[in-house]
Amino acid sequence: MTSEVAGRAPETVAANGHGDAHSTAGFGALMLGSIGVVYGDIGTSPLYALREAVVAATGGGEVTAQPVLGVVSLILWTLIILVTLKYVVILLRADNHGEGGTLALMALAQRGVAPAAVGTIVLLGIISGALFYGDAVITPALSVLSAIEGIKLVTEAFDSYVVPLTVLILLVLFAVQSRGTARVAAFFGPVMLLWFLIIGLAAIPSIVRQPGVLLAINPLLALSFMLHHGIIGFVTLGAVFLAVTGAEALYADLGHFGKKPIQTAWLSIVLPSLALNYLGQGALVIADPKAVQNPFFLMFPDWALLPMVTIATLATVIASQAVITGAYSLTRQAIQLGLLPRFEIRHTSESHSGQIYIPRINKLLLIAVVLLVLMFRSSSALASAYGISVTGTMVVTAMMGFVVIWKVWKWSPLAAAALIAPFLMLDLTFLAANLLKVLEGGWVPLALGGFVMLLMYTWRRGSRLLFEKSRKLEFPLADLVAMLEKRPPQRVSGTAVFLTSDPLSAPTALMHSLKHYKVLHEKNVILTIDSAATPRVDPSERVKLEQISPTFSKVTLRFGFMESPNVPKALAIARKLGWQFDIMSTSFFLSRRALKPAAHSGMPRWQDHLFISLSRTANDATDYFQIPSGRVVEVGTQVTI
Repeated sequence: MTSEVAGRAPETVAANGHGDAHSTAGFGALMLGSIGVVYGDIGTSPLYALREAVVAATGGGEVTAQPVLGVVSLILWTLIILVTLKYVVILLRADNHGEGGTLALMALAQRGVAPAAVGTIVLLGIISGALFYGDAVITPALSVLSAIEGIKLVTEAFDSYVVPLTVLILLVLFAVQSRGTARVAAFFGPVMLLWFLIIGLAAIPSIVRQPGVLLAINPLLALSFMLHHGIIGFVTLGAVFLAVTGAEALYADLGHFGKKPIQTAWLSIVLPSLALNYLGQGALVIADPKAVQNPFFLMFPDWALLPMVTIATLATVIASQAVITGAYSLTRQAIQLGLLPRFEIRHTSESHSGQIYIPRINKLLLIAVVLLVLMFRSSSALASAYGISVTGTMVVTAMMGFVVIWKVWKWSPLAAAALIAPFLMLDLTFLAANLLKVLEGGWVPLALGGFVMLLMYTWRRGSRLLFEKSRKLEFPLADLVAMLEKRPPQRVSGTAVFLTSDPLSAPTALMHSLKHYKVLHEKNVILTIDSAATPRVDPSERVKLEQISPTFSKVTLRFGFMESPNVPKALAIARKLGWQFDIMSTSFFLSRRALKPAAHSGMPRWQDHLFISLSRTANDATDYFQIPSGRVVEVGTQVTI
């Protein structure tokens, strides 16, 4: 499950802008929190990863010790190289003012490259962000389905209840999102810690009975398996990758828990538990090849099956929760970075700004997740759809990581390439192996990702064309102010605030106000809201005030891509800078544009219509910027694009 997630559940912390110990929460609390949020997805992979990999390695035929050892060795070394070295050792250092995730990495990389290369970096960010949505749909469906399937081992009679039960759990999970995760989040850490301890300890008896499985620790077994199995080895690699889905969450949640707690939790608890569990499952399958149908649950005695299915369901719900909150957070970042239209964002916690709920995203995710469960109906069928979105994100992360190491850290290009190239080659190999599964279900994340990519690209391109077109039609602000000061129209008391995205041109709302009402307020403020390339902006740098004439001033408000813009709160800072501001005698003027397709717009006709549809779905600027609706005057204009 992916990267993008900066916004996940229990924010016992508030980023202080350095990827280390965050906030007042102690190191132990942060570490426990990271086990609950960061490692939910990768922690539930043992439910299906080894089973799918062994079935792929044996081609569904007879299970022998050699391919099982090869598969266990591949899984162990993938965990060590891809997760421990790439993410824990290297990428956790590439933070954007304490924040991680591919959009934070994109914003960081943009700062280091020449203006001509910015487009390429943005395209990489769009690809990884879009693929994440594909992953956010598959993770809840696959995780919960694989946990509920354990019931079938208790009695076959439960078989027909697996899909309805899964759908019910998912419906409840999405229904409670609007209440926020703060209360339940406190349980995530302890539940996941219990989960890791159980899955690690339960594997020890199997390993003791079949100590030969420890040979899998030798990396040569993994290499030998790949060399001697040709195309089957390659197909197996696609299934082996299931063991590391969720690795990007280590990087994405950097802002919530800090570098050290995430690293310590991985090295001391998560990695040892996962390694033991995979070795235990391998030992069980070598001893009893029939156990390959569900080696995870068959490691437990019959009396422990139902309790384990319950704990597994809890663990998979936690893993799903992390991806859902990740999708909200990614959406907020994408809106702030200009990749998506404004959506309604609700805050579910007064003390933690990162705990948000986006109703539209919640509804779309729920529909897609339930459809997937009903289409695929089993975790084995769904497993083939998994992997492509995650490997795609990992490839993009490695590429942007190279740019950051070279341009931002100022390494020589050769040294940066020497560090990143081995990981990129491994990521590309995994991506190629996963692409073999396109027809079996891999088309799902690709189709979803492609659709989101198209939306992001259309919104960014259309917004730029609209901005350029509006600028040509608008009057320079400096000239207008000079004219108005020389020959002022009728004045009315109070302050008028005109919102505009272009502070150099006269806002459309101001021009229409003068044209129709022929009056001007005593004080007029041209307000621009800027999105910074950093996650948060220090309150001391939030407001920039510039007096351009006795009755006109320019105010620029800056917000980070992890923040929700609150105009009245930011304007309160402007008062401290000397601007006399009373919300009750202030009117906010916004121009609402009705778009129509032009004959020649610079975009294909279908893309014009898509952009216009997107702009109609955009949330009201009044709500998005949290301006009191009673103080807003909207001026309608028609623009062709």
